[in-house]
Amino acid sequence: MEYKLIASDLDETLLNDDHVVPESNIYWIQKAVKERGVKFVPATGRGYMQILPELTQLGLKDMEGEYVLSFNGAALTENKDNRIIEFNGLGFDKMKEIFEFGLKQDVCIHVYTNDTLYVYNLSESEAERIKHQKLEVVYPKENSVDFLKDATIAKILYQNVDVPYLMSLEPKMTDITKGCSVSYSSNRYMEFNKEGVDKGVGLQHLADQLGIKIEETIAVGDNYNDMAMLKKAGLAVAAGNAVEDVKKACDYTTHADNNEGVVAELIKKFIFHEDI
Repeated sequence: MEYKLIASDLDETLLNDDHVVPESNIYWIQKAVKERGVKFVPATGRGYMQILPELTQLGLKDMEGEYVLSFNGAALTENKDNRIIEFNGLGFDKMKEIFEFGLKQDVCIHVYTNDTLYVYNLSESEAERIKHQKLEVVYPKENSVDFLKDATIAKILYQNVDVPYLMSLEPKMTDITKGCSVSYSSNRYMEFNKEGVDKGVGLQHLADQLGIKIEETIAVGDNYNDMAMLKKAGLAVAAGNAVEDVKKACDYTTHADNNEGVVAELIKKFIFHEDI
């Protein structure tokens, strides 16, 4: 099979623990793009405006005919001028309901509009992560989202490094999460998107738009919010550091972890057919 599109998760997959793209990944991605015409598509829970440094590293920033799946598939954008092709965000009322429930829990809360990230109840661990990621963040002075009434909401998430605690909240939220899809990522986030939104749906839409058969796509990831994409793609690849459920769901698990070049390994093996 000659694969034409690679959809890659960012954090803990494409990026190393310092939240930058390893040089080996950059080299092999650029080689695949230039020599094989492969589309390399970041598929991230972050917003498209929040991955501009990574697109710059990869030489894909502001490039026509190159794309990003962001907000867990809620947005599909072309890199040239960050042109929105599709956007399927969360309604304000639903976001507010989830937000107000979260205020009563032991969680930091992120609210994403189409271009801005707002963070509430900042935890020490999340402050450190945001610093390392060099994200532009707004910290509202009041625990209210009413000022976002007319904004375009992408998603909302809870953060706590105790993932079992986050998962324990889900059964308590069944009434609140009607109309939502719930996923987990980065061993620290519980994410809420509009029902029917996930990276797998986003990958299918992009493949259809580009005239690429889904069998000709590769997806690579490490955590639960990548599962829909991994199940949808023609070839599913787990990062060496992926959670066990993701590894079990994939066709191949890289020897490399995210610090060693997960994407470089899959490109060498499945695009250039080198022995690994």
